[in-house]
Amino acid sequence: MSAMTTDPVRPADDDARALARQLLERARFGALATLEPGTGHPMASRVAVALDADGAPLLLMSALSVHSGALDADARCSLLVGEPGAGDPLAHPRLTVAGTARRLERDSAEGRRARERWLAVHPKAALYVDFGDFAFRRIECTGASLNGGFGRAWRLQPADLAPAPEPDVSGSPAA
Repeated sequence: MSAMTTDPVRPADDDARALARQLLERARFGALATLEPGTGHPMASRVAVALDADGAPLLLMSALSVHSGALDADARCSLLVGEPGAGDPLAHPRLTVAGTARRLERDSAEGRRARERWLAVHPKAALYVDFGDFAFRRIECTGASLNGGFGRAWRLQPADLAPAPEPDVSGSPAA
């Protein structure tokens, strides 16, 4: 007789989506995991984070950094956000976004928008944002894992991380 097991990870619901977006919106730093060229071993590094208009994580990194070289070799990555508070760090929510980190062309509309959004969150980066070895990367989400604390875990799809639509305050009926 086989024992029935229940998957403790739940599909996304409105509460999970709201918590995931809140964690992303508040994140200024995170842990970026990449695959080390040559060995394929996972490597984690602390990185600064900002969000694009559609909620996609943006990273700014020097070509001299190990994680930049790793992403050039294999763009697959994951980004962990969520800061522990008082007490047990595992009791606090955190979100891991999985995807590929696409390099943005500096002079493209996307690159200029990333620079503007970055400086709004990290104004001191104005000292180095335009250095030639720095480039923006945008994480194109393929899925996410939300841990809301003990016994609270969800699987999320890319659409679950999109910013909530702005409410219609015009008073006109929705189209």
